[in-house]
Amino acid sequence: MAAQPCQLLGTLFNFCWSYAYASWLEHVYVNLPAVKRRAETLGTRRCVKKQWQSAWLLRAVTCIDLTTLSGDDTASNVSRLCFKAANPVRDDLIKGLQMEDAGITVGAVCVYPSRVADAVKALKAANASHIPVASVATGFPTGQTPLKTRLEEIRMAVADGAKEIDIVINREYALTGNWRGVYEEVKAMREACGEAHLKTILATGELGNMVNVYKASLVCMMAGADFIKTSTGKEGVNAIFPVALVMVRAIREFYQKTGYKVGFKPAGGIRSAKDSCTWLILMKEELGDEWLNGHLFRLGASSLLIDIERQLFHQVYGRYAATHEIPMS
Repeated sequence: MAAQPCQLLGTLFNFCWSYAYASWLEHVYVNLPAVKRRAETLGTRRCVKKQWQSAWLLRAVTCIDLTTLSGDDTASNVSRLCFKAANPVRDDLIKGLQMEDAGITVGAVCVYPSRVADAVKALKAANASHIPVASVATGFPTGQTPLKTRLEEIRMAVADGAKEIDIVINREYALTGNWRGVYEEVKAMREACGEAHLKTILATGELGNMVNVYKASLVCMMAGADFIKTSTGKEGVNAIFPVALVMVRAIREFYQKTGYKVGFKPAGGIRSAKDSCTWLILMKEELGDEWLNGHLFRLGASSLLIDIERQLFHQVYGRYAATHEIPMS
């Protein structure tokens, strides 16, 4: 996938940063009580059942970044993950749902930079080279390494075959209000990605307040991010709906002012099929149907797929599967 044109906005914002900062960042205000009230209604106002629920769950599968980010990752378990990415739902369930021709796969496979080559090889062996390999980079999860090192890590991952790069922003810059610093670093990372997509992780649990979340979202999009992402999955607070609302509304404002669509990725703590439907409801209600696909929406998860498959099993067979009946349980 080629990088979106929004990266070209970097040149514009670079020349008129002072204007963009004054008019767009200095006057940000977030009505926190209203955000919380809205977030509380997301999972209660709508409900999908039976075949409609199955359709929503299959759509969620196509938006998953199937992830392994463990210290004991090996070529073997990455290969297993890639095979599951290419065949995320059991064949009998796909047939039972009459979705044999839909070509259901996950949105991407996400690994550490050192495992990118293994993932590319495994996906090729599974006849699933169309599934992009995403790699975390830039000193993930803390980002506490020199910028030169972070940029080289991006280039190495891209050279090994990564089509998407998940970077972490400089939280020190964000917490001290150095938004120009955040912008310049993300812009440099965008350039290092080349044709690969750039997903910027805000690590919202470490940004202090919702105003910082909104500003960080805008700055990353100004610098050319293709996606903004909630968390690394390693913070104390990860993907929660109040933060997500603030971020997707920043995406909406950016789209309204520039005409460029930026994707959204919640990550960390998303484990249940019910939650995946609520995330899809959020995207539909706040951004519209155009964001209900893997090009503009991803779910960062490692265990979510297990529960989705269990729910689909119930739809087909009328009972919940035993642990041994669901691969990767």
